[in-house]
Amino acid sequence: MSAILFIIVLVALIVAHEFGHFIVAKLSGMRVDEFGVGYPPRAWGFKKGGTEYTLNWLPFGGFVRIYGEDETDASGKDAFSSRPKILQALTLVAGIVMNLLFAYVLITVALGIGTQRALTDAEATRDPDAVIAVANVLPGSPAAEAGFMPGDLIHSVEGKNGTFTGAGTDSFTTFVGDDRTLTPLTFKVERNNEDITIVATPKSGVIAAEPWRIGLGIAVSSVGTIPVSWYEAPVQAAELTWELTKQTAIGLAHFFGGIFTLSTDLAQVTGPIGIAGAIGSAADNGFTSLLTITAIISINLALINLIPIPALDGGRLLFVLIEAITRRRINAAVGRTVNTVGFAFLILLMIIVSTHDVFKLFA
Repeated sequence: MSAILFIIVLVALIVAHEFGHFIVAKLSGMRVDEFGVGYPPRAWGFKKGGTEYTLNWLPFGGFVRIYGEDETDASGKDAFSSRPKILQALTLVAGIVMNLLFAYVLITVALGIGTQRALTDAEATRDPDAVIAVANVLPGSPAAEAGFMPGDLIHSVEGKNGTFTGAGTDSFTTFVGDDRTLTPLTFKVERNNEDITIVATPKSGVIAAEPWRIGLGIAVSSVGTIPVSWYEAPVQAAELTWELTKQTAIGLAHFFGGIFTLSTDLAQVTGPIGIAGAIGSAADNGFTSLLTITAIISINLALINLIPIPALDGGRLLFVLIEAITRRRINAAVGRTVNTVGFAFLILLMIIVSTHDVFKLFA
């Protein structure tokens, strides 16, 4: 399932990216020969307005063929290379912008549906699906000895004084600490979408600063899904998209800076294998989690394409800038050589990162 979801997400993000190039190229008067979903061989297609729209058998992305984009000797005013440099630059940037817009839309929808987050006790009473979540487990505590783990969701607690099924942290703490006889409590817990039962006995002295207090040694919070109103969601989505973009840019800067200083930490990045796993895990946590991880990947795709490496949009933007400054076209042979080197670098980097993903799987 993770592999199928990965392909669906990959196709959606790349098609959105290529659609950005496509629409601006059309608006700029460039001839677009083909807009394809998937990669050849071709399964189906039709032609309209001078452009072939195709559906292809290899479902690993999409592409757009703009006349004159890779052929510096292409003639005609509708060729990419014949259009003003500002239009060439806008066409290249459009894919990046489209990925950022796509991420913004996904986050807006996720907020509107409702994302899982920590709730106050008052909010927890309004959400029928709210539960108690374990945030931390104190080493050596009754909770640790019983097998509690961070991320566990507590649906109910049975004890001598009855059964607790609420989601308020204050009520939970009171129920657990109220059992003065220190008898075992039975917890119905959800872990990784599986239901388990944990038996733990509270005791005093768990917290050194409060030796009289009875407890288990776990920090808990109420979690649930609260939708954001339709008029607040777009504003919050813009803020969140901007924050995610900033953090992603900082992370990429550290990673690629580390490549040149030979101090790169591969733990900072994830290749296709790791991304597929992350998408599968997000899907297990619900539709909004899947939307959120897709938005994060879309932002990463946008910023990676902005890096001035040949074979990426950023590298092609650099070529356009050089040509605009020198008022001369870059030699076709030189351009092909530089692009080949850039592509080889990206493939090598992908192999290294993917190999690291495999090692993490078996670690």
